[in-house]
Amino acid sequence: MTQWLTLENVLITTYLVVLLTLAMYGFHRSMLMYLYYRSRGSDPQPVGRFDPTKLPIVTVQLPLFNEMYVAARLLDAIAKLEYPRDKLEIQVLDDSTDETQAICRAKVEELASEGLDIHYIHRVDRTGFKAGALEHGLKFARGEFVMVFDADFLPAPDVIERTVHFFTNDKVGMVQVRWDHVNRDYSRLTELQAMMLDGHFVIEHTARHRSGRFFNFNGTAGIWRRSAISDAGGWSHDTLTEDMDLSYRAQLRGWEFIYLKDVVSPAELPVEMNAFKSQQFRWAKGSIQVAKKLLPTIWRSKDVPFSVKLEAFFHLTNNFAYPLLLLLSILLLPNLLVRTRHGLREVLLIDLPLFFGTTLSIASFYITSQREIQRNWKPTLRRLPLMMSLGIGLCINQTRAVVEALFGGESGEFVRTPKHGVVRRFEGWTAKKYRATKTLIPFVEVLFAIYFAGATVLAVNAGHYVSLPFMLLFTLGFGYVGVLSLHQSR
Repeated sequence: MTQWLTLENVLITTYLVVLLTLAMYGFHRSMLMYLYYRSRGSDPQPVGRFDPTKLPIVTVQLPLFNEMYVAARLLDAIAKLEYPRDKLEIQVLDDSTDETQAICRAKVEELASEGLDIHYIHRVDRTGFKAGALEHGLKFARGEFVMVFDADFLPAPDVIERTVHFFTNDKVGMVQVRWDHVNRDYSRLTELQAMMLDGHFVIEHTARHRSGRFFNFNGTAGIWRRSAISDAGGWSHDTLTEDMDLSYRAQLRGWEFIYLKDVVSPAELPVEMNAFKSQQFRWAKGSIQVAKKLLPTIWRSKDVPFSVKLEAFFHLTNNFAYPLLLLLSILLLPNLLVRTRHGLREVLLIDLPLFFGTTLSIASFYITSQREIQRNWKPTLRRLPLMMSLGIGLCINQTRAVVEALFGGESGEFVRTPKHGVVRRFEGWTAKKYRATKTLIPFVEVLFAIYFAGATVLAVNAGHYVSLPFMLLFTLGFGYVGVLSLHQSR
């Protein structure tokens, strides 16, 4: 009996510690919202403007790898950039091994004949993946400033004009613009992804930038001062998020970053659940790799204020929430079983505050981001429970990413996210060539959904009605992610 009570105490204590830690990350989101509203309306402005007759040369780098469905669309958009032709250079950094090569070569030849300074650069050896391609391109670039766009982006014609003048401040090393989504309304999955990314780009980036915290270049839709890249040590490929790595190294060197929330660059969201999971896996693994690499340096730095160090810690370790969420999900049912003697008072005093500290902060975070950018934002409230469930359903996939980052050796292969060039609702993609890699994880996710369906029944029978909303979120999340992954991989 004593052993059982000890086991019960350990189980309950572990459960509450996990909840408390998750609530701390939830509080961090609330803090970002506070910082966002504190600086709302203070839009950044350049300290000056370049003389129109003395504009700097800008090199636009387009890193590609097997992008046959979107490559021509990207080059057509780049050709419309409104910047003096004699000051604009385009580099098509194509590491492709398929039909993308022929598509790009033909398009580059066509645009060059129209007077555009555009170059096709192909590497047979894909060393360093995207970071390697960008570093290789810099060897031949003539621009003082370098703008990067991934294959699925459709930059607005005035994007350089709206960003380059911030470099009249010699301390500015990078300017990032906000991502928008050309296929936001394609499916329920793309709608949920758009909401998740909007939270990052509307609230997080704005709050970090305007409060003087570090924030990161997102790998695309941003423009760098070339000397800042060099001063920070150049592109490195020892992590899967070379953009975040370089960003922190540059800011540690004293370079200032600018974020422009109201300048948008549309891109295509993954329409396949497995492709989305692959993208999220790379981002999660890469961020933990950067945390391992740079957090000790950040904490030791005498030039970085404590508030910036603390924000960097939460930013770089944010994906630790996924293993905690997975552990919480495993502990939920045992916790219910051993706490049959606990009454409503314990639930109200302990469980609910921690649960709401975790869930309400997330809900208000994403509601705020939608209110800020969507005129008709109230319909997004209907998608909020499913979006939160999607985050729960990803935790097995993301936990694997965190574990690999912590205990793996090399950074791993940069697995690109398949892009299909689909924008309109009901436009087909299943016949397209590129597909995400299949894994056994969806089967585990379905098993977890079954586990939580059973746990929900037990909760009802035991009278734990307060826990039902959370049980249903876990059941829905694992079921949605697992079943859709299996269905689309057929």
